[in-house]
Amino acid sequence: MADPARAAKMADRIKVIIAKRLERGIKDPRLGFVTITDVRVTGDLQHASVFYTVYGTDEERIDTAAALKSATGMLRSEVGKNITARLTPSLEFIADGIPENAALIESLLAEAHNRDVEVETLAKAATYAGDEDPYVKPRTFDDEDDDADN
Repeated sequence: MADPARAAKMADRIKVIIAKRLERGIKDPRLGFVTITDVRVTGDLQHASVFYTVYGTDEERIDTAAALKSATGMLRSEVGKNITARLTPSLEFIADGIPENAALIESLLAEAHNRDVEVETLAKAATYAGDEDPYVKPRTFDDEDDDADN
C-alpha cells in the first residue's frame, strides 16, 4: 500500500498530464469541450479514476465519452511517460455529475425561497387564534377590588 500523500500527488500529476494532452488535442472529432475535474488513484497506485465534465448537449456528452474511451490507451501511455512510477495505472473515465448536482441544488434553493416568500405573506395577513397576549398576568390590586364588587 502506497503512502496516501504519494497517491494524492500522483493523482494531481495525472490530472495535469491528461488535461494538457487534451488541450493539445486528440484527433477525434467526437471529443467536445472537456474539463478534467478530479482524479483519484487507488492505494496501490494501479488504477486511476478520471472524472470529467463536458460542456454541451447530451449527444455531445455521449460522443465525448466514446472518444475518451477510445483514447484511453494513448492517454495512458502519455501518463506513463510523464510520471515516475514503476507501473502506469490503468485509466477509467467517469462523467462527473457536478453540473446536474449544481442545477438540482439551485432549483431546491429557488423552491425554498418561494416558500419563504409565501410564508412571509401569510404571516403578514395572519391574526391571533386567541388573545394577542395569551400569558396570564399577575393580578393588581385594582383587579381584586373589581372582583369583590361582583
